Amino acid sequence: MIFLIDYDRARGKLKSIVPFNDAQRDEAEDARLQKELTLHRQGVTREIVLLQAADEAALRETHRRYFADIATLAETDAFAATR
Repeated sequence: MIFLIDYDRARGKLKSIVPFNDAQRDEAEDARLQKELTLHRQGVTREIVLLQAADEAALRETHRRYFADIATLAETDAFAATR
């Protein structure tokens, strides 16, 4: 699966996630470009990315920064550093 992620880095918040199946790569790329252009015209700066994973659960595991709040990430990273 392909996921279109709209992430507000300044606030550490996921704005949206849109799934596409692998056969929809062109549509996903078009959607990413349109999202970036729309936000740029509005003067909004956000991170717009396409990521590929087996499913959303796998994506949440491999790219957790898009889904967890900053405090949780810092806590998890601090715990990992002590191991």
